[in-house]
Amino acid sequence: MTDTFTHKCPNCDGPLLFDPKDQKFHCEYCLNVYTESEVTAYEQSQRDAHLEDPAIEEDLTYTADAKADRMNSDEAAAFDDTSDSNKDDMELFNCPSCGAQIVTEATTAATYCYYCHNPVVLSGRLSGTFLPEKVLPFAIEKEEAVETFLAWTKKKWFIPKDFFNKEQIDKLTGVYFPYWVVDADIDGQLNAMGTTLRVWRVGDLEYTETKQFEVTRQGKISFKELIKNALSKNTQQKMVETVQPFPIDKARSFKSQYLAGFQAEKRDIEYEAIQQAIQNELKDYSESLLRDTAAGYTSLTKLRTDISLADEKNHYMLLPIWLVTYRSNEQSKKVYYFAMNGQTGKVSGILPVSYKRLGLFTFGLFSLLLALFLIGGWFI
Repeated sequence: MTDTFTHKCPNCDGPLLFDPKDQKFHCEYCLNVYTESEVTAYEQSQRDAHLEDPAIEEDLTYTADAKADRMNSDEAAAFDDTSDSNKDDMELFNCPSCGAQIVTEATTAATYCYYCHNPVVLSGRLSGTFLPEKVLPFAIEKEEAVETFLAWTKKKWFIPKDFFNKEQIDKLTGVYFPYWVVDADIDGQLNAMGTTLRVWRVGDLEYTETKQFEVTRQGKISFKELIKNALSKNTQQKMVETVQPFPIDKARSFKSQYLAGFQAEKRDIEYEAIQQAIQNELKDYSESLLRDTAAGYTSLTKLRTDISLADEKNHYMLLPIWLVTYRSNEQSKKVYYFAMNGQTGKVSGILPVSYKRLGLFTFGLFSLLLALFLIGGWFI
C-alpha cells in the first residue's frame, strides 16, 4: 500500500503549497511562509518525536525521503509499472486530511484531493528505486501561465471559443514529468580520402586540377543534459520536447516538498529500455560532428569512422511543465494541447480549428470582395 501524506504547516497544521515566485512554502490558513530547510527541519523533528513515542505513529505525516529508507525491495517492486498488469490500473488511496478516497493512475505521484483540495503526495511512488535524484522547481506561477496562455490563444483567429473559456483555463495544471537526463563522453575518429577540384579557363582551354588528401579527425566529444522522456503514457512527447531546454543547473536535490500544490508523475520507462537508442543517437551525432570538421573538400570518399562511448551517466529527474489539453468533439477525438516550460516560460502547442468560425470568416471575406466588385462595376 502506498502511503499518502500532505506537508503540514508547523504553526497550524494546514497544508503547505510551494510558491514558484519566492521559492518558499506558504500556508493559506495562517499565512506563514517557510523555507525548504525550515520545513525539512520541522518534519525531521516530527520523525524524531515518533521514534521516542511509537504511540503517535498513526498521527505522523512522513516525507517521501523518510519513507524511502523504510521501504523494502518487495514494496518497491510492487510499484514497478513495467509489468503489463500495472500499466493501466487505477488505484484508490485515502486523503490524509479528510479521509476521502483518491483515485489515481498507476504512475501518479502527487495530486489533489477532489473533496478538500489539499495537495497529496503518494510517497511509495517516489521511494526506493523510484526516488528522483533531483527536481527542477517551478519558477512560473499559475497566474503568469494563464496570462501567457490567453495571450497566445487570442492571437489565433479560428480556435473554438471553449478552448480558452474559464472551465478550460481552470484545467491548466502544473505537472512534474519524469525524465532521464544523460551526460556522456565520446571518443571519435574519422579517416577519409578528401578530394578538391579547381577548374579555370585560359582562352579556349579549360583546365581541371584534382588534389587528393588523407583526412584524419580525432577528438573527444562531451554531451551534457540530453533529456529523454521516462513516461510511456506521455504520447504527446512533442508538447514537452518543444519547450526545451530546461536549465538543469538550477535543479535541486529531490525534496517532496517541491511537489506541494502540483501534480507529479513517476517514471515507468527504465533507462535500460532506451539505453541502446540513446547510445545510437549519441554515436550518430558524434559522427555528424566529425564530418562537419572535414569541410573544404569537394568530396569525401573511403569514409571510415570509429565512435566509442567512453563514459555515460544518467540521472532521474522531475521537470516542470504547465499543461492544458483539449479533446475535440470530432469523431477522431484528437487531443490538442498547450504546454509551457515551468522555468523559462517557453511555450508550444497544437491548437484545434473551429471550422464554423473559419467558414464564417471565409463567407464574410467572399461577401466583402463581391460587394467591392459590384460597386466597382457599377461606377464603371
